[in-house]
Amino acid sequence: MENVEKIKNIKNESTKVNKNLKKAISIETFVFMGVTLAMFTYLANKMGIGIMFSVMMKTAHDLVLNTTLYIMAVAVLAGGAAGLMSEFGVIALINKIISPIMRPLFGLPGAASLGAVTTYLSDNPAILSLIKDKEFTKYFTKSESVALINLANTFGMGLIVTSYCLGLGNEYIPAIIIGNIAAILGGIFSIRAILYIAKKEYKENDENIKSADENAFKYRKVREGSIGQRVLDSMLEGGKNGVELGLSIIPGVLIVCTIVMILTFGPSDVVNGVPVYEGVAGEGIGLLPKLGEKISFILDPLFGFKSTEALALPITSLGAVGAAMGMAKGLLEKGLMNAHDIAVFSAMGICWAGFLSVQVGQMDAIGARKLIGKSMLVHFIGGLIAGVLANYMYVIFC
Repeated sequence: MENVEKIKNIKNESTKVNKNLKKAISIETFVFMGVTLAMFTYLANKMGIGIMFSVMMKTAHDLVLNTTLYIMAVAVLAGGAAGLMSEFGVIALINKIISPIMRPLFGLPGAASLGAVTTYLSDNPAILSLIKDKEFTKYFTKSESVALINLANTFGMGLIVTSYCLGLGNEYIPAIIIGNIAAILGGIFSIRAILYIAKKEYKENDENIKSADENAFKYRKVREGSIGQRVLDSMLEGGKNGVELGLSIIPGVLIVCTIVMILTFGPSDVVNGVPVYEGVAGEGIGLLPKLGEKISFILDPLFGFKSTEALALPITSLGAVGAAMGMAKGLLEKGLMNAHDIAVFSAMGICWAGFLSVQVGQMDAIGARKLIGKSMLVHFIGGLIAGVLANYMYVIFC
């Protein structure tokens, strides 16, 4: 029997390897070259080749100095605070408070509150460490485990986005609160929808759903040493996690944000109708605002952004919310955003949290490849709902 199992494992591994193999030169090679050449030709035609590369390099350099290091500082401070709260039971208290509402709101066991709090304090992939813990997953059915991924995307990066927006000014506090509430409401749709789909896929019904043991998280692990030592250790370890998180978002911020900024912003000046490019950071061809104007009759009633340039934020949040955060400050300084837009952005940014870049890997990690497309679709809709709700909540209450 052992030999048979070994042979099966070898076959499975070889199958996985074969799936990752392609011909050295295939049709996608030429498609990629064609698309890349077309993109750079279009940009060079608008800006000039030398100016184009100058803008790319200087924009990326500016993002490193003025955005990514700032976000890392926020992440380190937030991580230190989260470490302290975890060490001294504040997170356990939050879990205890919100556990009873998990089933009524999200259709998930109370134990899911730990996933919500953990990802809110860090990032979406933090849910995977919990899903790998059998003591945690024993309270979830297969369909509920799938829904945990959408739960993680709903709450992921929540503290980082909130902290960043708070750093923009006290006048944005009501907008940030509305954004957080709207993100959760959008997440409720996403989680409930994927639960319904997953139950059909795995042929589950409400009768065979396990109920989580409310005493499952009665105890918490603490560090060794005196109170002072525990304070220092928890803060430093939390700060270290913040550094890792800050480093992990740098590629996304530099690559995605540079591309989006070039597609969003315009030239430094326009003389007699002719755009003038100086090759400095933040210049672009203004393509996204033009596209936004064409569908503004749809977008304005839904999201109510002050300018079409602000549309770049939710679009960027789909793949990298850190990159979107990097653009928010610049848009505010240029007068292209206001508090209302912060509410809508924080709602969509927290709810989406760059799920396009992590959803496939997360779903694959829990063995739910069949539901990847549906899971991404319902979460995309959930983010749109969050944005619409934030728009009207801000108009009504502020």
